[in-house]
Amino acid sequence: MKLGEMKCGSAAKIIRTSGPEALQTRLLEMGFVEGSLVEVLFEAPWGSDPIAVRVRGSLVALRRNEANWIEVES
Repeated sequence: MKLGEMKCGSAAKIIRTSGPEALQTRLLEMGFVEGSLVEVLFEAPWGSDPIAVRVRGSLVALRRNEANWIEVES
């Protein structure tokens, strides 16, 4: 499953990140590393984009198309 497909209130473990090298680097710097727990906390009311997630103790906002580069498992 992709992080961008998760609904508000759900949590999962990060399996891997993919995508362009610059995006992968940015995601890793924000804490989206393999094995970390990620939880979707908020969604924007119109179109559900962006989403706010908690990862490694930080609150991060992501566009759904960026979040779709992060593979997770429940």
